[in-house]
Amino acid sequence: MPELPEVEAVCRVVRRPLRGRRIVSAHVSRRRVCAPQTPEEFARAVTGRRFRAVERRGKNILIHLDGVTIWVHLRMTGNLYTIADARLRPVSVSAHLVLDNGRSLVFDDPRGLGVMRAIPAERLARALGPMGVDPLAPEFTPERFVALARSSRAAIKLFLMDQRRIAGLGNIYAAEALYCARIDPRSIGARLSSARLRRLHAAIVAVLSNAIKSASLAYQRPGGFAEAEEFDPAVYGREGLQCRRCRGRIRRIQQGGRSTYFCPRCQSGPHHVRRADRIRPG
Repeated sequence: MPELPEVEAVCRVVRRPLRGRRIVSAHVSRRRVCAPQTPEEFARAVTGRRFRAVERRGKNILIHLDGVTIWVHLRMTGNLYTIADARLRPVSVSAHLVLDNGRSLVFDDPRGLGVMRAIPAERLARALGPMGVDPLAPEFTPERFVALARSSRAAIKLFLMDQRRIAGLGNIYAAEALYCARIDPRSIGARLSSARLRRLHAAIVAVLSNAIKSASLAYQRPGGFAEAEEFDPAVYGREGLQCRRCRGRIRRIQQGGRSTYFCPRCQSGPHHVRRADRIRPG
């Protein structure tokens, strides 16, 4: 599933070609992409409206039009991009919007699991449900992060992936941030010191910033991008391999039904951060 950096890369790439454009017509190839709306209802809701902004909230893409927002969730294989002519769209496209300059915005989704719905502005908050602070937003301060962690009795890895507390942080980057901060993913968040939580906050911002750069570069190549394609994980997916920092062995455990990768040697117990290990945002 595309995580926050991949979703952010999609937003950045489509934002410019959509700015100020008007939708001439809307076409839905897979009916379930806009369910419970019908394709006809979706088309009527968006046709004739102008694009105002493209925003990311967590892993959600919000395409704001005049009075209506198109909510997009990429799910497993979704992707958004513009093409010169709708007749050139691939067979895996679930929906496409023809723009007033002749180009088309396509929602390419080979597995057909994505979501693309038209939601009136006043209903948007209810449709999205409760969401936590975005880890790239200005309000995601060290102080707020420490306060959130202090209120949780869950293992720190599970806390990081709770979308009601932090919106958009997924499995790969939660594991990588914990590794960078030298924190055991099984540690209880409320029991960690303020210094260690602040170090984790810095690691989250740094890891996501670097991953967004990689995702943006990968996205611009022909054929799209794969999740974490250019991002070189230190622990994720490296079970049994040697830790690049301490030469211990990377271990995999189950937490909340998901795989967690970490180094038991350098992520266990309190650690002092050496000068070379200090976290700096990308």
